[in-house]
Amino acid sequence: MRKPRALSPGDRLAVVAPASPFTREEFDRGLDEIRRLGFEPVYDGSVFARQRYVAGPAELRAGAIHAAWRDQSIAGLVSARGGYGSAQVLPLLDCDEARRACKPFVGYSDLTSLLTFLTLGCDLVAFHGPMLAGRLGRGGEGYDLDSFVRALCRPEPMGELAPPGLESIRPGEARGPLLGGTLTQLLASLGTPFAFDPPPGYVLFLDEVGERPYRLDRMVTQLRQTGLLARASAVVIGELPKCDEPSGDPTARAVMAELLADFPGPVVIGFPSGHTVTPAMTLPFGVKARAIGGPQPRLVIEEAAVG
Repeated sequence: MRKPRALSPGDRLAVVAPASPFTREEFDRGLDEIRRLGFEPVYDGSVFARQRYVAGPAELRAGAIHAAWRDQSIAGLVSARGGYGSAQVLPLLDCDEARRACKPFVGYSDLTSLLTFLTLGCDLVAFHGPMLAGRLGRGGEGYDLDSFVRALCRPEPMGELAPPGLESIRPGEARGPLLGGTLTQLLASLGTPFAFDPPPGYVLFLDEVGERPYRLDRMVTQLRQTGLLARASAVVIGELPKCDEPSGDPTARAVMAELLADFPGPVVIGFPSGHTVTPAMTLPFGVKARAIGGPQPRLVIEEAAVG
């Protein structure tokens, strides 16, 4: 895996909108937070484009990503918002250009499709981390500063991550490259040229929001039937906000525990990255990680994500 250069104070970060539009208030608050972190946010007028439920034509969105890759003064790319639309730009993106640029890309949710494109399609480390809307724009309430800095700014392994609320479903310990994202997006990629196709032994991270337990069951069942679950050495699951049955029973965590009760490796749940009710942590995808289930569940990032 190619690793981008570690970000440094004063670096210019391009804000791109590969998916849905956003409010100007959210955008401006996110810019303020990027500045507070010591970086210089840059963008062009195309970021404000609108076309129904997406942020302008796919060609415009892909063009902004290519422009940021080509601009040698830009150190990294941060997404404005998720929603929907990232899959539309995939056929328009150039892997060779992404490799030449080798810049960090930060996003989650619908941006899972781009994280998969970069990690599995282009062999680049990418970052499941905060976007402007809903995360950076909320400051410390929206995202975890420590993991953001450790993932993107320090050329050393992040080490042990044991956030409060992390629970063990299955005991054990397993290593592999950390890959995954929002479950809906991973499954939506199957059957396309941009399918989620991880190597055997990978550590699977699953994030989701607003999907009732029977839908989680359907998606995990599909993941199992594709053989992708069997390739994983470990499973790390997010907080699953708004996924419990409205009546409160069953809960998303209970259903996931049942679905993965026979998984042969460690399974932990409640890791706050992506869709969370607590400050969202940043995870590097494509680097070696170790998942540990048991009395003290944790995720250990054993490889530096930046150089």
